Amino acid sequence: RVTFGLSTTPLLYNMASAIPKFYRKLVATSVTHNFRQAVQLKTVESVAPGPKELLVRTRYVGINASEINLTAGRYTPGIQPPFDTGMEGAGTVAAVGSDCGGQYKPGDAVCFMHMGAFSEYVLLPVGRAVPLPSPQVRPEYLPLILSGTTASISLELMGELRPGETVLVTAAAGGTGQFAVQLAKLAGCHVIGTCSNDRKVEFLRKLGCDRPINYKREDFGAVLKAEYPQGVDVVYESVGGDMFNTCVKNLAIGGRLIIIGFVSGYQQSSFAARTTLPLFPILLSKSASVRGFFLNNHVNKFATHLKRLSGLLAEGKLQSVVDMGESSPEGPFKGIASIFRAVDYLYSQNSAGKVVVDLSSDDPLSKM
Repeated sequence: RVTFGLSTTPLLYNMASAIPKFYRKLVATSVTHNFRQAVQLKTVESVAPGPKELLVRTRYVGINASEINLTAGRYTPGIQPPFDTGMEGAGTVAAVGSDCGGQYKPGDAVCFMHMGAFSEYVLLPVGRAVPLPSPQVRPEYLPLILSGTTASISLELMGELRPGETVLVTAAAGGTGQFAVQLAKLAGCHVIGTCSNDRKVEFLRKLGCDRPINYKREDFGAVLKAEYPQGVDVVYESVGGDMFNTCVKNLAIGGRLIIIGFVSGYQQSSFAARTTLPLFPILLSKSASVRGFFLNNHVNKFATHLKRLSGLLAEGKLQSVVDMGESSPEGPFKGIASIFRAVDYLYSQNSAGKVVVDLSSDDPLSKM
C-alpha cells in the first residue's frame, strides 16, 4: 500500500492534499455481543486505494441491531480479532483507483454496504459503491441501503403481498419497520404495527399505519384476537420470543411470517431463538409458513430495489426517517466516538426511525 503521508502515487486521481495522514475507526479487539467491551477506537494511517478501489470519506453511518452480532462473530464463525465493524455508510469519494473505469471522481456522493463502515475513511471495492441521486450526502438516503432494501425485497419475495391483505409489522417504528409499514400500504394492504411507547404510536400514524399497537399499554394478543379474528396474512417479524409466538398464533389461513431478525435474543450470549409453541401443528392446520430472510442472500436484487426506493423517496411517496440522537439523554450523535452511545440508544427502545451518526464533527462525550 502507498501511504498518503509519505508519497504521491499514479494509482489515483490525486486528492492526497485533502486527505489526512491519519484517521480513526472502530475495531473489534475481542469477540463478544457486548459492543462496548468488544470495540475500541483506533487511529490508523491513511493509504491510497488500489486500482479497483475507492477511498470514501464517511459522512453518515447507520446503526443496526445486528452490530452486536457482527462483534460476536455470529456472521463469520471462527473470526479472530482485530476486525473492522459497521455495515453501512454514506459519504464522498476522496480518491479513485486507476482502474475504476471512470465511474467516479473525487467529490462524488456515494453510499455503501460494507463491513468496516465505522471509519472516518473507508477503502471500498468500486463495485460496492452506489451513487447517490443528489450531489449532497443527505442522511435520509442512508436508511434505504440496508433497512429499506431488506423490507422491499423480503416483502416482495417472501411476503407475496396482495392488495387487501392484512400485514403486521413488529418493531414497526424501527429502521426497517418504517419501510415495511409504508411499502405494505403502497401495496394496498391494511397495516398493523407494534411499538413500545405512545410517541411511536403517533410516529406510526404519520407513516400511514392503520392500527398502531403500543404493546406496553395494550395486550397485543388480545387486540389481534378481538379486532382481527380471521388472522393476519403477512407478518414482518424482527423481535422473536413472545412476540414471535403471538404472531404465529394469529396467522390467517395461508399466512406468511417473514423472519428478518430476532432482536430480543441478540444481547444473549447464545445466538439462538427458542419457541415453546407447537409450531408444526399450527402451521399445518393453517396452511401457513414461516420464511427466513437474510439480505446477503439476495444481493442480486439490491440495486433494483434501491433504485425503486430512491425513486419513491424523490416522488414524496416514501418517508425515510432518521433518528440522530436529538432526543437521547446526551444529545445528537456527532463524531465517530458517539457510535458507542448510538448502539446503546438503539437498544434502549427510545429511537424512532433509523439511528444515524454524523461523523463530520467530534462528539464532546467520550465512551464513558
